[in-house]
Amino acid sequence: MFRQLRKNPDFLTILGGVALAFLLASGAARAQPAPAEDDAAPARSELTSDYSDGTSDAATVDATALVQRADAIRFPRESFETLITVTNYTAGEAGDVREYKVMSRGNENTIVLTESPASERGQALLMRGRDLWIFMPTVSQPVRLSLSQRLTGQVANGDLARANFAGDYSAELAGQENLEGEDAWVLDLTAAGRGVTYAKVRYWVAAADDRPIKAEFYAVSGRLLKTSRYEAFQDLAGRMRPTRLVIEDALKEGDYSVLEYNTMTVKDLPERMFTQQYLRRL
Repeated sequence: MFRQLRKNPDFLTILGGVALAFLLASGAARAQPAPAEDDAAPARSELTSDYSDGTSDAATVDATALVQRADAIRFPRESFETLITVTNYTAGEAGDVREYKVMSRGNENTIVLTESPASERGQALLMRGRDLWIFMPTVSQPVRLSLSQRLTGQVANGDLARANFAGDYSAELAGQENLEGEDAWVLDLTAAGRGVTYAKVRYWVAAADDRPIKAEFYAVSGRLLKTSRYEAFQDLAGRMRPTRLVIEDALKEGDYSVLEYNTMTVKDLPERMFTQQYLRRL
């Protein structure tokens, strides 16, 4: 058949046309664009991390576990005792100074003893779960309080007596942010039930090592009440922890309280301490 085609006077014209068609087809195949990446896989969440330090992206972050790890940095999981100095500021001017001894057994039982001023020495707060009572030397019976009531300055009862974010709030990852030069996860915490200190919390946790950096505390209405910053990390009770907590009033500029954790010791505290009968003997 090929010999017959060669005898055809139009043989070269036909051969050239075939070759040209082949080349055009090959070029079109090479020029066909590859499928777009978005067509091959679902788009990734906007909450992703391009950090070069090896931190996880948002798709792999367990918000509840992250809050638990940050809680463990703030305070030991074991029973412990800590001494706290609170300095209150009004319009930027230092005011009264108070000292407290806090004894905590796990996340559910806490005693807060007032050490100074002398006029309030002997007052004690007892927390069991989310139930809170105050014992005063001049009053025969303990008085029931709420965790959200003010203790001193910008410090609520729950700020000292209960700092269990993981147990009191459901956590959801809201995004990530560079906060003062540090990459941080941003979490929205919503009260898991009644009786907690704040209705909502927005919480910044360091992406590199789970350190708490900042928190904003909100009312049920969504109004910002306070802002806190965790500062001056030092070795306390076996690991690096914030030794300074600054709580600022969101409604009155210049009003804030500074909590300084002077000592913190892991200590065996028996269950019998955390009862009304025991506190009556103090």
